[in-house]
Amino acid sequence: MEHVPPPAEELALLDRELAQLDARRAQLLTRRAWLVSALQPQAPNAARWSTPPVGHGWAPGQPWGSAPRAAKPSGPPRSAQNVLLTLGGLLLTVAAVAFTLVSWGSMGIGGRSAVLALVTLAALAAPVVLLRRKLAATAEALAALALVLTLLDAYAVHAVAAPDADGLTFTAVASAVLAALWTAYGLALGKLHLPLPAAVFFVQWPLLLGAWAAGAPAIVVGWALLATAVLDGAIALWGKGPGVRVTAGIGLAVMGSAALLTGLGESLTADGPLGAVLPGALLLTAAVAALAGAWRAPNGYAQLGGVVAGLAAAAAVGGVLRAAAPGTWHVPVYLLCGLALLSVVRAPLPRSAGRGVLAAAGAVVAGALVWALPPVAAVLLGPVELVAEVWAGAPDGFRGALGESMRWSESAAAPVVLAVVAGLLGAAYRWWPSLVRVAAPLVSPGAAARGAAGAGALALGWGALLLAAATLGVPYPVAVALEMVLVAGLLLVAVRGAERGTGASADGTGSAAGGRSAVAVTALVAAVGGAVSVGLLSLAAEAATYAVFGALVVLFAGAALRTRAVVEQAVCAVAAVVWGTVLTGCAARSLELAPHEAAPLLLVVPAVTVLLGARLRLHPVALPVELTGALGALVAVGLAVPDAPFLALVLALCGVLAAGAAVRPERRPAAGYVAAVLFVAATWVRLAASEVSAPEAYTLPVTVPALVVGVLRRRKDPEASSWTAYGPGLAATLLPSLAVAWTDPDWLRPLLLGVAALVITLLGAKYRLQALLLLGGAVLALDTLHELAPYVVQVAGALPRWLPPALAGLLLLAVGATYEQRLRDARKLKDLLGRMR
Repeated sequence: MEHVPPPAEELALLDRELAQLDARRAQLLTRRAWLVSALQPQAPNAARWSTPPVGHGWAPGQPWGSAPRAAKPSGPPRSAQNVLLTLGGLLLTVAAVAFTLVSWGSMGIGGRSAVLALVTLAALAAPVVLLRRKLAATAEALAALALVLTLLDAYAVHAVAAPDADGLTFTAVASAVLAALWTAYGLALGKLHLPLPAAVFFVQWPLLLGAWAAGAPAIVVGWALLATAVLDGAIALWGKGPGVRVTAGIGLAVMGSAALLTGLGESLTADGPLGAVLPGALLLTAAVAALAGAWRAPNGYAQLGGVVAGLAAAAAVGGVLRAAAPGTWHVPVYLLCGLALLSVVRAPLPRSAGRGVLAAAGAVVAGALVWALPPVAAVLLGPVELVAEVWAGAPDGFRGALGESMRWSESAAAPVVLAVVAGLLGAAYRWWPSLVRVAAPLVSPGAAARGAAGAGALALGWGALLLAAATLGVPYPVAVALEMVLVAGLLLVAVRGAERGTGASADGTGSAAGGRSAVAVTALVAAVGGAVSVGLLSLAAEAATYAVFGALVVLFAGAALRTRAVVEQAVCAVAAVVWGTVLTGCAARSLELAPHEAAPLLLVVPAVTVLLGARLRLHPVALPVELTGALGALVAVGLAVPDAPFLALVLALCGVLAAGAAVRPERRPAAGYVAAVLFVAATWVRLAASEVSAPEAYTLPVTVPALVVGVLRRRKDPEASSWTAYGPGLAATLLPSLAVAWTDPDWLRPLLLGVAALVITLLGAKYRLQALLLLGGAVLALDTLHELAPYVVQVAGALPRWLPPALAGLLLLAVGATYEQRLRDARKLKDLLGRMR
């Protein structure tokens, strides 16, 4: 008779055959692609075929040729020529330096001057001849040598002709002379790339070193740096060749930055308004120069020039005003100067330069906000200290609840900064179409920008109110009431914004909806953060705690019921569950309950979430609410751990809640298993707490009816899993008995448990039941290990020390040698277990 395998086994065989066919197909396609490429027309000097592809599995009939090689160039490559010229120039340079520094003293003054002059003139004249013969690379190498020789000439002149001259002064004069010399040389020999960039490099030093040598004050040095930067900017705009422009651009960045930093430092350290005038003039001149350069520069550089011009102008005017203002108001002064830059939208500037000035205004505003936001964080996070002393008594004022780490007198201007920026962003959000028309010549902001403006106005206004209350030192009840009012207002904005954001805008463009959506999200995030802050703040007094958390539950639950947006609804509902859990914990503390005694009380909120989930059913908010309630139940279990009887009670109650959730079909797959585990765990904990030495007397009455129910379930539904039918009943007895058997010195219980596990394992193998086979086998293996452990230890002690590693090595070698067979066996075992129920 022909053996017909079961459908599952036949399906596995077909899958393996198809996989082999796919692999063979890919192999043949690879070979075909190579053959097609081999038949393409080849280069005349190339070999007929290249190396065959790897992994084809068979060799072709004809011999294979070597891989095709490119024809060698007729002459030496340019890279080799450049290397040779570079090495030659370096050797000549080293020789010249050695001659100047070492052999200088062995010759007379005339000889030394004649030698250096002749060598320098020869090095300067040689590129002229070489360029006529079209040897440009050699000419560049000799020009580099001539550059080094001119530096050595300058050193020689200082050492011989002017040894008493000041070093800085002589260097400044020498830099000017060398800049003029190499400028003329580079213009005369326009085909050389080195002379003009070298001249630009020498231009950087005369003014700076001259001012330094004269002992000029810092402001004069700043003017020298600025003049050099302006010259670099002119060269970068109108210079000849990319090398000249790049070198000038680098000089412009370095010297310009140094000039701006010098002017800013002098402005910040000025004693009064008059002392800040000269640094301000330097900064304003730099701003004018940057703006003039931006007028003619390409787009990217023009925008960068606009940024520099805007920042320099704000620093110049702000420095003078800062010197006349009190210390706490320095940042608002700079903020106003930065905001004044917004008037550039009306100025007749190029688009890129105007955008740069607007970016500078944004940078100034961002810097002011960075200074003002840390006090807001201190207001929000300061009440964390109250967690260590819950209900210790209401403090004297808002500052007392925030701690003494902040110097509130130095932050008096921070609320003003936040309020000013919030007001401007709010005005922009409110009159957005007019703003777009005004700013159209420079920028074209979209709906996302409007949403960001509205969100920023809301967040900064909220922070300004909180920080103003802390700065003014309002009483504690007023602070709590203010924060609660702000939370309620933010929730109202979030609910209304979410409702408007779900629909289309009036004009059909969606811009209004986008802005409202961003505002609604920001309001919701701020509401949750404010709720956490006011909740922590209320921990100072018992009455305030109940009032605040009760109001938070009502507010967030009402917001969840009012809004229709799913995300906002879920966040509000989850927050309401969290505040309710905290409220039950506070009730337990008021009743003076121990932590383990308070655990059952904390299960009130999870029970409500289970009922609410049954009411919501398939609503998207149901799952987040139930998961949050489950986290509250987990907290209750953690509180009950120190006391075993209460832990058993809490686990049982959690099991009841999970079983209640499992009544619903959509929760049954997960909640059913959780309920079974919780009930079994509660039973074990209860038995352990009662010091029961024979748990079978309590578990067998549960196991027997559970197995009967499982048999009936399997008869009614043969496709039902054995884990669902028999797993809970078997685990209820086997696992507690195994735990007791490991600590039982007697032999009777391990023997009976092993026999029962063996019978269960054999039944599982016979009837192809996965739960019986795995549970029985695992318990049997652990029980056997427990019984054989003393003998194993005794034998291990008698064996030589080298024998266990040797046996382990042999085992690894055997497994490695038969790895493929072991892998196939493992797959067969996996398939066998998968076919079991």
